[in-house]
Amino acid sequence: MRKNNRWLWLAMLLAGLALVAAGCGGDEEGSGDGATTEAEGGAEAAEQVITVNWGTEPPSLDPGLASDVTSANILLNIMDPLVKLDEDLKPVPNAAESFETSEDGKTVTFVLRDDLKWTNGDPVTAEDFEYSWKRTVSPELAADYAYQFFGIVGAQEYNSCDPKKDDCAALADKMGVNAVDEKTLEVTLTSPQPWFTQQVAHHSFLAVHKPTVDKFGDKWTEAANIVTNGPFKLERWQHNSAIDIVKWDEWRDAASVKLTRVNGRMISDGITAVQAFEAGEVDVLQGGLPPDEMSRLKETPEYEQYTGLGTYYYGVNVKNITDVKQRRAMALAIPRQSIIDNVAQADQIPATGFTPQGMPGFDTINPDSPWTPAAGDMEQAKQLMSEVANPKKDITLYINDSPGHREIAVAIQAAWEELGITSTIKQQEFQQYLEFLGPPPNQDVDVYRLGWIGDFVDAINFLELWTCESGNNSTNYCNKEYDAKIEEARNTEDNEARYELYGEAEDILFGENGDVPVLPIYFYTYVALERESVKETYETNLLDQVDLTKVVVTE
Repeated sequence: MRKNNRWLWLAMLLAGLALVAAGCGGDEEGSGDGATTEAEGGAEAAEQVITVNWGTEPPSLDPGLASDVTSANILLNIMDPLVKLDEDLKPVPNAAESFETSEDGKTVTFVLRDDLKWTNGDPVTAEDFEYSWKRTVSPELAADYAYQFFGIVGAQEYNSCDPKKDDCAALADKMGVNAVDEKTLEVTLTSPQPWFTQQVAHHSFLAVHKPTVDKFGDKWTEAANIVTNGPFKLERWQHNSAIDIVKWDEWRDAASVKLTRVNGRMISDGITAVQAFEAGEVDVLQGGLPPDEMSRLKETPEYEQYTGLGTYYYGVNVKNITDVKQRRAMALAIPRQSIIDNVAQADQIPATGFTPQGMPGFDTINPDSPWTPAAGDMEQAKQLMSEVANPKKDITLYINDSPGHREIAVAIQAAWEELGITSTIKQQEFQQYLEFLGPPPNQDVDVYRLGWIGDFVDAINFLELWTCESGNNSTNYCNKEYDAKIEEARNTEDNEARYELYGEAEDILFGENGDVPVLPIYFYTYVALERESVKETYETNLLDQVDLTKVVVTE
């Protein structure tokens, strides 16, 4: 999932986990009616209201179109996924009362609970999920995350349909997701995929309310129009300013939810956000802490750091920077450890490939790339650059407007200047930025900054980004050999054999003869400022998700 800021350290946490594990943090639920909760041992406050800085405007609250962490965090609290991820990183029933995988691993059946309903009173049915999944895959929606569904029979064929030439309705009917009855959803996979049930916890697999979508079109997510089915409802969305959610008292498990209201701010400037927190105007800052303030903030009791699963990287438009030697030289020149120590200052880990440290099978998958040394290698970078026949020496480097990105870009700009490359840094607001990047990328983009946070705990979720048809590949990179490795891995059930294939794919990207379409910089950790009244129960999991149903405000 696209990330607009934050960081990682998690090898010890994930070592030895089975593949079926998926990322969830979260604390134990508070006690039901007592004056104190087990999690924090303090008295519950009379007013269960918090203010959170979301940091940026959510680009979309349409589950089919959202592709960033901010949107996902709000969606997973106002919608009810079939499956959630527990504290042991395993998929557990949620809106589905049960799920079962066939003996051959190719059919997964979800049985919905009897007490599901939409906020307008309509029942939530299996048909809602069938409609929603097919809508996300449809060529009309052009969803970046359509590829998430390509493990389902017929999904890729439907997504590739040309409405002018093909019978798209027939292809939709052939897609392997079928509402057997109102409560039973049957999914047919192209191959056994041990990660699929955890993948269903991702926001793109949420159901949407078809009559609302039909009635309001692309305005269906506005606060006045939206119909949801989760523990919270969207009360207000004042674009680029505020987004507030309130507890829905008719949700199936509303009695377990303590928070009655979450006021959401959108302060993108880190200094301003910290000032708002220290003035008592905000209770939680999720990331976006200004680098210049990090050493001071680390010493405060409100500072919190979490393990995570993600990679901070620069993507390269390979149609503009065509010579692999130049891309390798640019990767070699980046002083990763210096950026971590002097700019980001959050104990990140220098990236050695694209799959982050802590991923199951990491030791097998990791290319330990010769092009990404922690300290950089300017001498070798200059030598490679001297061998480039027609170097592109004037480049545009695009970043979004969250704290820290410009400082990192300036450090890399200085390093590339030593290679004779002049970088012009251009900054955009995050929603505009994602639209601008594509794919396909805007021709003006030579290099761009993004981060990727895992959607589920398997390396395919990271490596499939760089396949030719990926909706998140804004580099113009396309290597059929690479795609074949990813497809073979998708059809390989054995963990160790699949990890070997992932390692071969990483080698195509970053090995000695690697194509280097991406410049990995560091592996994430996550930081926050959290008021002590919520610090014990406000937890960010490996995938940068927060379950607001677990939060309790104490006095």
